[in-house]
Parts: sequence; C-alpha cells; structure tokens
Amino acid sequence: MAPLIVLAVVTALARVAGLLGGPTWLDSWAHAAALGLAAMFLLTASAHFLEPRRGGLIAMVPPRLANPAAWVTLTGVLEVAGAIGLLIPATTRLAAIGLALLLLVMFPANIRAARADLGIKSMPLPVRTAVQGLFLAAAAVVAVG
Repeated sequence: MAPLIVLAVVTALARVAGLLGGPTWLDSWAHAAALGLAAMFLLTASAHFLEPRRGGLIAMVPPRLANPAAWVTLTGVLEVAGAIGLLIPATTRLAAIGLALLLLVMFPANIRAARADLGIKSMPLPVRTAVQGLFLAAAAVVAVG
C-alpha cells in the first residue's frame, strides 16, 4: 500500500505546487504524475536491495527462472533507471512505457506469490490487481502526457 500512497501524495503535492505557481515543469497532471511515479519506483526499488523485503522478492521469482537474486537485482536497477528517466524530459515518455512494460512482466510473479502464499504479502490479489491497474494508468498518463 505504501507505493500507492507515495504515488498519490507526491503526484497531488506536485500538481498543487504547479497550480500555485511553482516550477513550470509541474504545469500538468502528466508532469506531476511523472514525479509521483519516480518517487514510487524509487521506493519500490529499495525493496530489491534491502532486507527483509529483498528475501521476500527473491521468494516470489518463479522457479523456472535461474538465479532469482539476480532477477530481483536486475528489476531493482531497471526501476531506478526508469525513475530517473521519468525526470529527464527527453526520456520521460520512453521511461513511462518501459516501466509499464516492467509492471506487466513482473505481475505474474505477484499472482504466483499470492496463490502460493510466498514472498511479500502486502494485499490480497484482487486489490493488488486494482492497484497495479492504477500504476499502469499513471504510466499511461505520463507516456501520453
């Protein structure tokens, strides 16, 4: 639930700052959402590197994939790179598309983990699916923005 809260709060605060005459970069919902997504992905990426969450993520990797720790590290690096990319105007759209694809590719691990009661247990699968839809919608707003 923390990633959703970070996304919502940072996006809302960024948009309010833009409306109050803050940085012109925050002149739209797409730009505010880019900042919110960047904050969210930096938060979620931290779980890929810090225990005890890292161990939970490793447990979620499907057994058919060799070296689960490497996959967790790789996806964490991709999340950090995507978060940074969201903040660079020349790469914002590409980063949003890449992060949306990453969310889609990683979602089967969430399904597997929920069904097998493995890894990080933050919310039931139907709620997790809805939250994932919100993350994808935010990425779409940024990509189209």
